[in-house]
Amino acid sequence: MDNEGPSRTALVTAYARAYHQIADRPRILTDPLAARLLGVTVDELTELGRPAADRPDSGAGSGILRLGVSDRPRRLFFAARARFAEDRVAEAVAAGVRQVVILGAGLDTFAYRNPHPGLRVFEVDHPATQAWKRQRLAASAIDQPERLTFVPVDFETDTLATRLEAAGFARTDPAVFVWLGVVFYLTPDAARTTLEYIAGQSEPVEVIFDYLQAADTDEERAQLQARAHRAAAVGEPWFSYFTPDHIAAQLRALGFTDVEDHSATDLIAGYLEGSAEFEGEPPQALRPVRILRASDSRASRRGEIA
Repeated sequence: MDNEGPSRTALVTAYARAYHQIADRPRILTDPLAARLLGVTVDELTELGRPAADRPDSGAGSGILRLGVSDRPRRLFFAARARFAEDRVAEAVAAGVRQVVILGAGLDTFAYRNPHPGLRVFEVDHPATQAWKRQRLAASAIDQPERLTFVPVDFETDTLATRLEAAGFARTDPAVFVWLGVVFYLTPDAARTTLEYIAGQSEPVEVIFDYLQAADTDEERAQLQARAHRAAAVGEPWFSYFTPDHIAAQLRALGFTDVEDHSATDLIAGYLEGSAEFEGEPPQALRPVRILRASDSRASRRGEIA
């Protein structure tokens, strides 16, 4: 984590989401603010998306952004996981939820496109990422909604519970936690600690997060290890892997009774109905990636109560 700006992961995700707006049809996620927040033009995004053989090297740091922009499977997943989370939030709001916590918010723009007038959004992230984001919001004239609260948390010195409580998060009200692109950078113990906190909500609670599936074969292990080395080389190592059965068992032990788990390719295909995007073997970059939504039994009955 760079203490003077956003993480590379946050930048890659934001650039991919911005390029998705101009490059992909049908569009999975509509996000007109992504490019504006980054301060990047359509021409600049197009240049990043050009095939490697057709473009000059534009200097250090550009390679990882180009990968996020030009790698279509990865780009579609970034769009699909955000769409999945926003769709789940919309369902929760319709059933009466009035607060959502975005853990590791990065350069996400949901709070500034929020179509739900009564929904309060808490953006939780490292102070350096939030400071850079707030500078970009001001520079791009994107207003901070009244229902948005920034919650800076340095997990080396702060606790999530303390910071959220100080920010006005209601522990006794229903909530949705959105936790994308974060879990694999945490140790299993750290991930479980956060899940325990979420599960401790005294009213219906849901959590949406993506994770990396543990490899089953020697070939998959070698591929996953190579990718993990590349992530570590840019200062963002991976620490946790799960199997769907293992993570589901952990969630049920914490009190979550409804677990909906999808592979990355199935998630994307669901938004590209009728497309032959991933016929045959899934792209290597997406093979270990999964996303799930978990809720407790109270959340599953919420619609009957509301």
